[in-house]
Amino acid sequence: MTETTTQPATAQPPTRVAVSRRWRKIGNLLTAYSFIAPNFIGFAVFTLGPIVFAFLLAFMHWDGNNPIEWAGLDNFFKLFRDRVFIASFWNTIIYTGATVPLTLVCALGLAILLNQQIFARNFFRTIAFFPYVASLIAVAVVWNMLFHPEFGPVNMVLYTLGVDPKDLPRWAAGKDWAMITVIMFSVWKNMGYFMVIYLAGLQGISAELYEAADIDGATAWQKFWRITLPQLGPTTFFVSVMLTITSFKVFDQVFMITQGGPGTSTMVLVYHIYNEAFVSWDLGYSSMVALVLFFLVLGITLIQFRLTRENEENLA
Repeated sequence: MTETTTQPATAQPPTRVAVSRRWRKIGNLLTAYSFIAPNFIGFAVFTLGPIVFAFLLAFMHWDGNNPIEWAGLDNFFKLFRDRVFIASFWNTIIYTGATVPLTLVCALGLAILLNQQIFARNFFRTIAFFPYVASLIAVAVVWNMLFHPEFGPVNMVLYTLGVDPKDLPRWAAGKDWAMITVIMFSVWKNMGYFMVIYLAGLQGISAELYEAADIDGATAWQKFWRITLPQLGPTTFFVSVMLTITSFKVFDQVFMITQGGPGTSTMVLVYHIYNEAFVSWDLGYSSMVALVLFFLVLGITLIQFRLTRENEENLA
């Protein structure tokens, strides 16, 4: 028998077409990266870099002038001795717990009302959206004038309706009413924006679902509870997440209306961070407070994602 030997296959050199195709792919990648590079560099320099620096600074002592010193966990333990931090922490929780559901309800109610065929619907949509785009300084000044404890039209109306002058609320000037005033202002200013988001969600619901419900004899409440709310689930999730993050970061409303007072009745975490960083110049401690706020928002957002996922699985 004659044995046949197989010659090992030799690798063929790449053809000119293959080399050209490979260089074309590299060129396409470089073109794509050149488009995203300016945005990524800006994000890295102005956002990612400061975030990383703030995380590191939370474990340092620094007043912005003298050299940075290692603090370890001193800033963390200082949180528990800081009465202003404790007050601002609970005020932020209270503000968020009241603002988020109230804004959701008002925005959804406005969206359902202005989704109907009513007279001057576009005009009323514009009026509802106007506070969101109006200058915060201007609307805050007007709000303080309206709710002035002595000369404001709101208290004058209450006095006309028979409220005793001693029982008239002092609104932003009173410890018991200051937070309520800030919450009312925030709901009024932001509900128009989220109304627009809900309007988009409502217009995406198929009319056939309501027609089928009418055939089955469903009431308006049953259609709202069984069709509108479930169909608006993704919209409500988006709005609730955005509202929660925005509420935990509240600063401008408090700064313009109460400046954190009276006392610490409206002091919130971001305003406390501002005071510690740019009034007391304790940048290390302010970074620690910011770190607490970051993990607080992250934890609540993850809980919202988990609850929404479980709800979707149950519905499925």
